Order: sequence, then structure tokens, then C-alpha cells
Amino acid sequence: MPGAPASSDAARHQLARRLNAAVGRLEDAAPPMVVVDLDAFDANAADLERRAAGKPIRVASKSLRIPALLERALARPGFSGVLGYTLREALWLVRQGLSDDVVMGYPTVDRGALRELLADENARSAITLMVDNPAHLSLIEASGAAAGVRVAIDIDAGLRLGRSHVGPKRSPLHDAPEVLGFAQEVIGRGYALVGVMTYEGQVAGLADDVPNARAKSLIVRKLKSASVTQLDERRRAIDRDLRRLVELEFWNAGGSGSVETTVADPVVTEVAAGSGLLVPGLFDHYQSFEPHPAAFYGLQVVRRPGGGLVTAAGGGFIASGPTGKDRSPVPWAPPDLHLTGLEGAGEVQTPLSGSGARLLQIGDWVWFRHAKSGELAEHTNQVHLLSGEAFVDTVPSYRGLGLAW
Repeated sequence: MPGAPASSDAARHQLARRLNAAVGRLEDAAPPMVVVDLDAFDANAADLERRAAGKPIRVASKSLRIPALLERALARPGFSGVLGYTLREALWLVRQGLSDDVVMGYPTVDRGALRELLADENARSAITLMVDNPAHLSLIEASGAAAGVRVAIDIDAGLRLGRSHVGPKRSPLHDAPEVLGFAQEVIGRGYALVGVMTYEGQVAGLADDVPNARAKSLIVRKLKSASVTQLDERRRAIDRDLRRLVELEFWNAGGSGSVETTVADPVVTEVAAGSGLLVPGLFDHYQSFEPHPAAFYGLQVVRRPGGGLVTAAGGGFIASGPTGKDRSPVPWAPPDLHLTGLEGAGEVQTPLSGSGARLLQIGDWVWFRHAKSGELAEHTNQVHLLSGEAFVDTVPSYRGLGLAW
């Protein structure tokens, strides 16, 4: 139904018809069938560009883990560069010609990968290491000649309320004097300090408009507002001090759930995003954007045990993070299917209840959404790309290429 919200029953029935029609044209369709809807992917990319208001979007590769989709995003005018998640991945991306600008989202202590980087002039010019501790610098130096190596400083972007800290537990560097002192050491030890990162995960990664959780959502929105205000002030102070010391190439910040507030800060030069391209289950309930789910996996019904239940084979793809129901996959199409409380999404079978279950027969497909972006690719070797009602390509995931980072 054109114009219907992606979460409406009509839209989910239509999605099931599209996916089932595409699978029906395959000679050997075996679950789990992992599918990315390119129509939704492109719509999400365009929406991210709109929200970024002209500032470049650096693609968070951990949220995709499918090289063809990285290429598709980077081919768009609003996207530039990759935010990598391991150094070995960054080296592979550069050597494959997928990117000549990879910023590490996290520090590395992989000595073997560091030796490879330091011995490869092309990689040294394309990859920026992330650091926040003198020990990171010492480890790089122990791996080879570190002079001129590109580094960026990760700065804690959490919200401080008295002694409390709200946000990801990342860098120990918080205030301007701490950052400036470390920056002086970085430069004094011969590194090329080219960038800064402030990832406000407590803004970018928390749903703030959850049905049946209005009170909690209101608290989350207030925490986000306080965090944005505090962080804007702190970034200005840090930027003022750093400008006396070095001219940075970039200031990276934000994520898919915080694009608007992140790019509104004039200190920030680029925003990171990845989950917003696929829109997993955890990104359904944000005030800041309308989700268009783009990644799905299909399982087949193998049993009808009675009592209005059906059982699908496999499917226990539980997301990382704090254990809870929101880390379970979402039965999505057809609508009105629910995991059972006793078994949930199982390793070898997944029972489903709801009115949608009564219409399913043995052999029918059920389409699920993973709770987190990127992790779905770890469960498959190949990904089918859907456009309209047909698969237009089948591409490998990192796992399908024999790559495990």
C-alpha cells in the first residue's frame, strides 16, 4: 500500500508477498534466507542525507558487514569514508580498494595487524587509528616505526550528572585539560593527530518514543536533551584548546539516532551512521526519523503443533547487549506473529503464536528482523538483494568471504 507506514499490517502483508514472490523464483531457497530490500535501503540512505544537512556521513561498517552494501552507500554523494571496527578489517577494505579513508572506531591492541599497517605505506595513509591512552601509543611504537602514523583521539561523550555517568563506557578522556594533555603527548611522540571522535551513544542508541513506555520515553528524551546541551558546551571548550595546538582534518560524532542534533553542533564536521541504513528492530521507536526496515531473514514453517501455533526451523539470532526481550528477533511478515515465552527464538526451532500463525502452512516462509544491525550478516554467507518483487543480485557477507574480524 503506497504511503502506508512500514510498520502497518498492510505494509507488512505487502512485504511478505514481495519476499515470497522473490523466493518462489529461486530453484534452491534454503533458510535462513537473508534479504536486504534495496528500495528501503536507498530510502533510508536518502533520509540520512537529508538529516545530515550537508555534512558528510561516515559509514559504520560494523552495522553492515556486507561489502556490496558498503560500496552502495559510499557511491552516494552524502556519504564519505568508513568507520571501521577492527584494524584487520580496515586493512582488508583498503587493500580491496573499497575505501581510502578508514577511521578506526575503537582502539586496537592487535600487534600483528599493527605490524602490517606500519609496513604498508598505502595503508598508513588511508587508515586512522583511534587512541585514548598512552598505552595505545606505546603498543603502536612496539610494533614498528610509528612516526607520522595517523591517529584520532576518542573523547568520552557521556552525560555526567554529579557522580553518575550516562553513556557508553569508552574513553577516560572527558574534560578539555585531559584531552589537551593527551593531544600534546600524541604530537610530542611524533604521531599525526588528524581527528577527534565523540560518540554520544546515550543519544544515538536509545529509543525515545516506545509504545506502552511513555514515562520511560519521556525520561530518555530529557536525558538526551541534557546530554546534547552538556556535550555541545564541552566540545566547544575542547575544540578551542585543540585549535591552539593542531589543525584537525575531522571531528566525528553521533550515530543514526542522533544525526540532527549532532550535525547542528558547528564543531562537528562529520557524522557516523550505519544502523540507519538497515533499520533493525531496536531502531523502530525514535522521534527523530521514520524507520524503513530493510534487512530480513526468512525461516520456513516445519510444524503445526496445535493450539494455534506454528514452528519455524532455526532462527535463534539473539542480539548482543544487555539481556532482554528487545534483543530477540522480531517476527515481522506476515504480521501478528509472536515468540512464545517458554522457547523464544530457538537454536533449532522457533514456535510462533498469534492470528498470523493460523494462516501459515508447512513450508510457508516467515520473515524476521534482527534486533541489531550488522550482526545478522554473521549468520549467513550470502545476502539476496531485493528490488521490487525480484532478487537482483546475491552477494557475500564478510562471513561468506571467509572473514571473521
